[in-house]
Amino acid sequence: MLCIKILSSLIFLFCASASLYAVDAVEPVVVGYFAEWGVYDRNYQVSDIPAEKLTHINYAFAQINSNGEVTIFDSYAALDKKYPGDSWDESLTGSFKQLQLLKKKHPHLKTLIAIGGWTLSDPFTDVALTPESRVKFALSAVNFMNKYGFDGIDIDWEYPIGGGIAKGRPEDKENFTLLMAELRHQMNQLQKSTQKKYLLTVASPAGSQMKHYELAAAAEFIDWYNVMAYDFHGAWEKTSNHQAPLYQNFLDPSPLAPIYNVSYAINSYLQAGVSSYQLVLGIPIYSRGWAGVNVDNFGLFQAAAKSSRGTWEDGVLDYKDIIQKIKSNPDQYIVSWDEDAKVSWIFNPYIEDGVFYTYEDIKTVNEKLKFIKAQKLRGAMFWELSGDIRDSNSKDSIINSLYNGILKN
Repeated sequence: MLCIKILSSLIFLFCASASLYAVDAVEPVVVGYFAEWGVYDRNYQVSDIPAEKLTHINYAFAQINSNGEVTIFDSYAALDKKYPGDSWDESLTGSFKQLQLLKKKHPHLKTLIAIGGWTLSDPFTDVALTPESRVKFALSAVNFMNKYGFDGIDIDWEYPIGGGIAKGRPEDKENFTLLMAELRHQMNQLQKSTQKKYLLTVASPAGSQMKHYELAAAAEFIDWYNVMAYDFHGAWEKTSNHQAPLYQNFLDPSPLAPIYNVSYAINSYLQAGVSSYQLVLGIPIYSRGWAGVNVDNFGLFQAAAKSSRGTWEDGVLDYKDIIQKIKSNPDQYIVSWDEDAKVSWIFNPYIEDGVFYTYEDIKTVNEKLKFIKAQKLRGAMFWELSGDIRDSNSKDSIINSLYNGILKN
């Protein structure tokens, strides 16, 4: 056991001295996640992505197999689905080919393969456990990235030690850092032959799970954290609330209100020693909703009976769906503003015994853009591309607002 710990430490120190993180020019970023399953019922294809308004696309998700190696999750969507211009005998079609074609049209664009996610994180605790398992995983991840033409890897382990639906171990906190070190080492090895810089990013938490990371130590090996500063509240609770408040509203009855806000999360990373240019603020392009909500205070901080009807699942509505509801019935869908939290919400007392939606609108996004600039953060990330309205030039488009606020100005 002592030998293994010494070997792990040596790998850690070697990677730290070999990479020194090697930031080139610190350019602002707008990162959008592309959901693999979006090509089906959502009918959102790679060709629908407004690539000119993004810097990076994270493809969600690849999985980890029983051997601890990275593999395709949905081979039809990723590799086999045919699009106009594809021939029957091509070895690579699907969304992966479409991403390569998109990058040819937009040479500034970078793509990353996101590994894990909420439902596929279970194997992470095992692949991070030993030096041997970390090397095996990292080699397979880097080979996967290189084989399919990605420019980097986004690790979506939700979460070390636990807190999601995946299993965990107490030693995950240290092992996560060692896993990042091994990934960076393998990327550096590939870089020697290709002369190309590869990106390593992490989808990281904004709530109580932050304490399960060595935030500054892991930052030595990654390019940035995609801070998932949303889902603080949702219909799994019985009181309506904001899912992504920028600041605390002191009337918020939640016992977690002091830490369940964007400002607290970002300041926690900074106080832990993470540089501001390694922080990308996550923004949800979807709403969370409750039904059976008390009418007081236009539904905010009120007792709720259940989740509302959603776009694809109960309690979750695409942003474009919310916008359509407001425009179709402005007298019923009442938009309110929380001056303390700097976020909007919607209440409709006429359906579902009173329905409450917490969501990001353009006013909310503009407040977060001010925060990004004030804190000198790297940029913004959002989940996920298909949730926005299709016209990315519209004044109602969240992607357009992020582009104008981060990349254009």
